[in-house]
Amino acid sequence: MAKPKLKPEIKTESLVSAAPRWNVVVLNDPINYQAYVVMAFMSVLRIAAPEAKRLMRAVHAEGRATVWTGGRERAEMLSLELQQWHLNSLLEQDG
Repeated sequence: MAKPKLKPEIKTESLVSAAPRWNVVVLNDPINYQAYVVMAFMSVLRIAAPEAKRLMRAVHAEGRATVWTGGRERAEMLSLELQQWHLNSLLEQDG
């Protein structure tokens, strides 16, 4: 009697998902002058004055603005640096 041939049904699917991205959000406050916030953004985020002014205006007008998006480790570092400049910042998962 012939042995039946067994075909192993191995279904392998590997889904590699990218690490989640994180937003650095700055909240408006009544304490810091607008020029100071622009200077902090330029220093910490290493952006030009026009972009820093645009972000400052967004924070002022909307009460909050996402100033940077990317990997968690860098986001934590930027948020901490902004807090050292006495700005209210926090992290939110993007998406």
